[in-house]
Amino acid sequence: MSPIMIKCFCSSEEEVTILEYIVLVLLGFSFALFIFSLFLKDPYKEIREEIDQMSIQHIQEMYQIKKKLKVLEEELLIGEDSLVPPLSFKSSSPAIEKKDIHEIIKNQVILLTQQGLTIDQIARQSSLAPEEVNAIQTEMNLRGQDYE
Repeated sequence: MSPIMIKCFCSSEEEVTILEYIVLVLLGFSFALFIFSLFLKDPYKEIREEIDQMSIQHIQEMYQIKKKLKVLEEELLIGEDSLVPPLSFKSSSPAIEKKDIHEIIKNQVILLTQQGLTIDQIARQSSLAPEEVNAIQTEMNLRGQDYE
């Protein structure tokens, strides 16, 4: 009802008290709704957590991809930088001559040799045959790299 209709049915003193009660009831109701809203569960909290989790997962995947890409780029650069073709050594098995040994494995063999490991120990750790380890050491000697 509008205030005009209330004036028609009530006296001016009653009109003020009824309006005061209506305002107080509405304020009380709004305060009760406010307090009730504080205890409600946030409906978007789970969605935000899922989005955060997916974002973290996406960032981790991107990091892993970039890391793998960097390793591949380094391998390509190592492959391009080795202008001197690997020397072929005659050995008893033809499979060793055909097998191309990566520069990283060669560097590992040289580092293990510098640490004083035997050829058999180096072969086990680098997953190479003892003849291949010996060939790498000989190749590095011919290139002038001192590993001892």
